[in-house]
Amino acid sequence: MPVFLLVLALAVFAQGTSEFMLSGLVPGIAADLSVSTGSAASLTSAYALGMVCGAPPMAALSARWPRRRALALFLSVFVAVHVVGALTTSFPLLFATRVAAAVANAGFLAVAMSVATALAAPERQTRATAVLLSGVTLSIVAGVPGGALLGTWAGWRAVFVAVALLCLPALALVLRCAPAGAGAGAGAGSGVPVARELEALASPPVRQALLLAAAVNGATFAAFAYLAVIATESAGLPGGAVPAVLAAFGAGAFAGVLVAGRTGDGRLGRGLVLALLALPAGWAAVALAGGRPVPLFLLAVLLGGLSFGAGSALVGRVMRVASPRAPALSGAFATVALNSGAVAGPLLAGLVTGATGDARDAAWVSTALASAAALPAVALRRRDGRRARAGADA
Repeated sequence: MPVFLLVLALAVFAQGTSEFMLSGLVPGIAADLSVSTGSAASLTSAYALGMVCGAPPMAALSARWPRRRALALFLSVFVAVHVVGALTTSFPLLFATRVAAAVANAGFLAVAMSVATALAAPERQTRATAVLLSGVTLSIVAGVPGGALLGTWAGWRAVFVAVALLCLPALALVLRCAPAGAGAGAGAGSGVPVARELEALASPPVRQALLLAAAVNGATFAAFAYLAVIATESAGLPGGAVPAVLAAFGAGAFAGVLVAGRTGDGRLGRGLVLALLALPAGWAAVALAGGRPVPLFLLAVLLGGLSFGAGSALVGRVMRVASPRAPALSGAFATVALNSGAVAGPLLAGLVTGATGDARDAAWVSTALASAAALPAVALRRRDGRRARAGADA
């Protein structure tokens, strides 16, 4: 596995920390900038929407650039807006920096996914994307809890500065170590115009892979957004135990990504389908048994592993079916699918829990979304099996 993938994973770790860190910084931001808690919390939605809207145009814009230039530019912008965010006393400007950071993150991740698959042999592309996405899971395990502790000790501005500083080694290594031939974009090295790459979205396998990835990620973040509330209000844990619950989920997620990277091949294999079938049952168990501390901790580890393992494998599938026709934009497709789920899942969970008043009902939303991925996956695997047998008979 190319060492440069670890450089990309370091940058993704910093960016993942930035994406998820606000959950522990909202009270401090609200008090410091004299805004409501709801307004401060909207910074999370701003980042998620920036990720969804930013990936396709940023990937298309950078399609003709050398990959080193694209990665360095997106990472430089990401660092700069975090410095501005740390210094500003204006909430509207802070809001704008979160959107800009998300757009830069989306562009970087889209390009990085394309580079990762270009650097790896076809049979190792799922492992390459898993190494890249391990940065996200590590940010949940270490970055977010560490950011919360730093914010408590030194204030939310220090966390923004820390994220910017964390990106600097990755930026230096990108400028120094990015392979010169790490895949130019569409039109530059692939010979495929951007408009032609967008036609890949008309392919049924690409659309199916994107919908599966979005549904699984929607299920993941519908419940993850309410995990802290479930821990304190339903399971009766003290607030100090919340980082441990989140870390348990993150540890499971990290393990799941590692397993997916070693076993996945971009196909709807038996292991992936079994993981998808297990997810609805797991989320239902959270809804039913999440009110007790021990089951909640165990389920956090299990579902972190299943959710991120299946999600990583589905990203590998997106890259496998989309890369031949969309070598520059396939990473953008995957980024949009993941973040569409990350936006839609919590929104649906918010509607349901707002109506019922029970945070555990977010897990029922996750159950429904996970089922929406599992059932089509079973049907697709059976169809592929029938085609394979028909081909063998012929």
